[in-house]
Amino acid sequence: MNKYKLTNEGKKVKQADRAGCQPVSSTIAVVCRLVACSMLLLLCRTAVADDRPNVVLIMADDMGYSDIGCYGGEIETPNIDALANRGLRFTQFYNTARCCPTRAAFLTGLHQHMTGIGAMTETPKGPRDDKRPAYQGFLNRNCVTMAEVLGANGYHTYMAGKWHLGYHGKEKWPRQRGFDRFYGSIAGATSYFKPQRGRGVTLDNENLDPPTDPDYYTTDAFTDYALRFIEEQKDDKPFFLYLAYTAPHWPLHAREEDIAKYVGKYRDIGWDKLRQQRLAKQKELGIVDESTQLSMRDEGARPWSDLTDKQKQQLDYRMAVYAAMVDRMDQNIGRVVALLEERGELDNTLLMFLSDNGGCAEPYKDLGGGKFEDINNPNQSGAISYGQGWANASNTPFRKFKVFSHEGGISTPLVVHWPAGLKTKAGTITSHPSQLIDLMPTVLDVTGTQYPASFADHEIHPIEGNSLQPLLRGKEQPKSEWMFWEHSGHSAVRNGKYKALKPRKEDWQLYDLSTDRGETNNLASEMPDRVKSMAARWASWATSHQVK
Repeated sequence: MNKYKLTNEGKKVKQADRAGCQPVSSTIAVVCRLVACSMLLLLCRTAVADDRPNVVLIMADDMGYSDIGCYGGEIETPNIDALANRGLRFTQFYNTARCCPTRAAFLTGLHQHMTGIGAMTETPKGPRDDKRPAYQGFLNRNCVTMAEVLGANGYHTYMAGKWHLGYHGKEKWPRQRGFDRFYGSIAGATSYFKPQRGRGVTLDNENLDPPTDPDYYTTDAFTDYALRFIEEQKDDKPFFLYLAYTAPHWPLHAREEDIAKYVGKYRDIGWDKLRQQRLAKQKELGIVDESTQLSMRDEGARPWSDLTDKQKQQLDYRMAVYAAMVDRMDQNIGRVVALLEERGELDNTLLMFLSDNGGCAEPYKDLGGGKFEDINNPNQSGAISYGQGWANASNTPFRKFKVFSHEGGISTPLVVHWPAGLKTKAGTITSHPSQLIDLMPTVLDVTGTQYPASFADHEIHPIEGNSLQPLLRGKEQPKSEWMFWEHSGHSAVRNGKYKALKPRKEDWQLYDLSTDRGETNNLASEMPDRVKSMAARWASWATSHQVK
């Protein structure tokens, strides 16, 4: 509601009070005053409700820490960069290392095991054959989604993009987990040009036929529907939009005009020089300290100089397509910002951008996955990818990538933009360690929404994260004393500046993240007592969270 209109309404109430509450009798006068006060109180409450911010959460899929410009990348991302330059950037924000567990933690404020997605979610081929509640493969009813709690507090709730939190049975789909409207892929990854069959697209609760428009592209379509949902809203209530792009997750599918901007750009640089180039820019931007050193090139990638000319040419093209996918996503984020600005709602919209995990090396080949001729084939999907060497570069300056609990797997860029509510200086960069489970309490905090003890007759696990609102307000905020990770047998625990890391089938390692986020200097043999105590603390957390 317009504030000026509200003020006028308030004046009319007061005038009515003066005109209509003459002392015909003291009783009538009292009643008139009570009615007038009640009306004023109702109007004030409405004003507060109307002042609540919109919330727009945008998630990239399999995008590395250093891919976007404001985190050191050479890919053209002017819209995300502009949000960062006007907002707040996090340099130590953590995800869960993989797509669906991240989405589970992101939407619920709980570690993924407590939601039922301790590993992976269901696929179109069938439900997961795992009877353990923490690994059932779809969101359980002992968690509540951000959409469910915001919807109960008067927010409109919209989603476009990748769901990946339950497939078999519509009770597991977005509309049944709090979203008023949905357009996207229930299954997750799909063809960008022609999503079809079990990996097709869905509108609300109806699966759609494969698109016939030769100009169709999922990144554009997801944005089209997100904007449509906002524009079709009939009232002035605040809204929550979750825009979950599949870009730049494989398969390598991009528009030719976007690819043309990058072909040849990586041919003479290669992944070794690209990592050096990105690190230099990160230092210039203040994303990392001047003393930061590159981790060693991943052992799965050869030196660029060892490759043949044909291999370099094809890898240049693979990286060009990947860059084009990120570029196109940024263009679409620009469309979202433009609409909010046009509607006069950008200032009071809490907008966050992040990635679900580090850059993806699947299927762990330095020459990339899939046949070269399958790139940009609408009828081909699967792991048609850019390769282990480029994934290593995407996560500059860290080790490893998606799935692993190394910094390269769990570190994500996080950009926060909110002119009306963010009290930090424009362009501020914070090194405050934070994680996915902090986003739910933050959103509830700024929207005045209460986290429930139960929902739809189900008891709900207590929320686990910490609200970042003090940080957004420019105030000091205590750091989380402990952080825990586990995915696919890769485990980690952080306590202050120390991180204990246990890759699958290996011993515990120890790193001082204040000087070594590249995890190059293992301190385990020098500090065995610390390793033992941190491993014990992780084991206790794992037991309480049903980690296998």
